[in-house]
Amino acid sequence: MNKLSTIMAYSFSGLLAFSACNNAAEEKKTGTMLTSQPYGNLAGTEIVQYTLTNANGMVVKVLNYGGVITDIITADKDGTPGNVVLSYDTLAGYLQPGNPYFGTLVGRYANRIAKATFKIDTATYQLAVNNNGNALHGGLKGFDKVVWSVTPLPGDSSLLLEYQSKDGEEGYPGNLSAKVIYTLTDQNALKIEYVATTDKPTPINLTQHTYFNLSAGKSPDILNHELQLDAPGYTPVDDGLIPLGRIDSVKGTPMDFTTPQRIGARIDSVKGGYDHNWVFAKEGLAQVGTLHDPASGRLMTIFTSEPGIQFYTGNFLDGSLKFARNGTTYGKNAGLCLEAQHFPDSPNQPTFPTTILKPGEKYTQTTIYQFGVK
Repeated sequence: MNKLSTIMAYSFSGLLAFSACNNAAEEKKTGTMLTSQPYGNLAGTEIVQYTLTNANGMVVKVLNYGGVITDIITADKDGTPGNVVLSYDTLAGYLQPGNPYFGTLVGRYANRIAKATFKIDTATYQLAVNNNGNALHGGLKGFDKVVWSVTPLPGDSSLLLEYQSKDGEEGYPGNLSAKVIYTLTDQNALKIEYVATTDKPTPINLTQHTYFNLSAGKSPDILNHELQLDAPGYTPVDDGLIPLGRIDSVKGTPMDFTTPQRIGARIDSVKGGYDHNWVFAKEGLAQVGTLHDPASGRLMTIFTSEPGIQFYTGNFLDGSLKFARNGTTYGKNAGLCLEAQHFPDSPNQPTFPTTILKPGEKYTQTTIYQFGVK
């Protein structure tokens, strides 16, 4: 293992490690309001949209279907509110074939597992194949396509989502109990906390797959957004976007976002556009980057307990999605994802931090997106 790989050795931080962040992201629950309304019906099950509103008027809307974030409404530099995530007008959008995980919770394993197979000890497991011979984002019916049980938590600021994934679901071993808490604070921070347990060893890698466009629809793409990531390394991939098993330095490459860079400035130098895992040089919950839209002034600051983040620039969006919000057409680069995660294909990569959860252990993950202007 090289020096950078050693730096990336990771141990899970606790669910309450949010207090380790700087004071700008400290949680306060006063002033937040929670409402709910019907959003549709899926095979006889009511789909509900929950709306969180904080004291500043920021709004986050969440579905029990897929844990989808349909809206993050926050003000620009002029005080004008706008929805900064790609979304659909109706449930039909989220149910359509080819929906690229807009706003969803992703699991049991986010990102790719090569050849849809892995081993634990002497046992080999075959997963559902759904991406060029590989397993992607949990399979044919991952956590993004199930109905979660939702419970509002005391204080009207948080939602608890729960899902029980059965042994053998999509090929994964073990009965997995997954819990996710969405909290909107009066500091304009959306905090996402994950907890999971299992009764058999199983790989797990949960994330949130929201597509951001901080212009709130005023720009058709995110190429003029400026991104900064405290990531000295990344995991290079083959043509199937499977990691090569090493961590390379970003220095002197188009992957270097250690200082703010306009996303469109070097994207043509990256085959297919950005769709890679960046590796942080830190442990535990910490600020790891910022996203800024100079035109609107909106600023998003990112905190996570995870060792990496998948930065994806919507390279496969082609304008063909139906039911896009307000009749919009989402073309290439219409939005970007910043998916806090463990590394892709970790179950098959012995030099990467382990993603195998064992009975008696607890998986935890915390990611925070905090909004402001500059």
